[in-house]
Amino acid sequence: MEVCGFNHWLLVLLHRFECRRVVLVQPEKRSKQKTDRRDAYHLGALLWVNRARLLAGKRVDCLRVVQPAPPRDEAARQLTELRKRIVRRRTRTINSVHHLLLKHNLRQECPTRAIKTKRARHWLRKLQLPPIDRLEMDQLLDQWELWDSQLKPVDAEIVRRQAEHEDAVLLSTIPGAAAYSSLSLAARVSGVERFARPDSLANFWGLVPGSNSSGNSTRIGSITKQGSAHARFILGQLVLHVLKRDPRMREWYRRIKLRRGSKIARVAVMRRLTCVIWHMLKRRQPYVIGRPLPSGVQERLAIA
Repeated sequence: MEVCGFNHWLLVLLHRFECRRVVLVQPEKRSKQKTDRRDAYHLGALLWVNRARLLAGKRVDCLRVVQPAPPRDEAARQLTELRKRIVRRRTRTINSVHHLLLKHNLRQECPTRAIKTKRARHWLRKLQLPPIDRLEMDQLLDQWELWDSQLKPVDAEIVRRQAEHEDAVLLSTIPGAAAYSSLSLAARVSGVERFARPDSLANFWGLVPGSNSSGNSTRIGSITKQGSAHARFILGQLVLHVLKRDPRMREWYRRIKLRRGSKIARVAVMRRLTCVIWHMLKRRQPYVIGRPLPSGVQERLAIA
């Protein structure tokens, strides 16, 4: 299958016909003379030449073997992505309200420090503005109420599904991991048995550094940022809570920050937290504040 965003129906159809494996075709180099006929010819030849390796379960260059998520995890991914989109739209609406207030230098006249309170929103409804700005403000406030009303059933469904997901309940023991965060990460792991080592999960989420090796020189670059961007977003938010409550992780973060800076240190904590998640799911143990990782994992993370 070629990479696209509208092949879900075909995956369901293949599953009904007991398809054993789904191979995702993703060419490394894009040709300047790209046509569907040429693509079909090259991909067909690639599959035919490597048919023996595919049947044996061996790795083939330029081909990725995809394991579709179970229906429960697929629904959880869609649900958490829906919440993320609603929150982003609500944030844009609130920023537009801020812009109108700054336009007329009225921000300091708000009766409360934040405009998200009921008292502040009532004040925004009665605020005297020019006709066009008043019309825009009314529409923004209506959109704000719409996003809030749409977010309530989504949050309720997330809480219900998180309580029924064993891995999500286990990940909720991480500091700062509520129903939304734990369900998002558990659905994007989708079975820890797929990953042989903790570094495999970190690589799956794009948290390992890229490398460019030629001859005797090897250049280590930034993280690959492959895999789920949503998982990296959630980990970036959890880092703030983990550093506040876990002194051992905070001390490890401080040492890296002094050598490499705060941004690199934060990404390092994200990767270490990914390794902790792997051990939590593999051993079915909750997060313990201040507990060190196994010695082998600590040595690999220290070298990285």
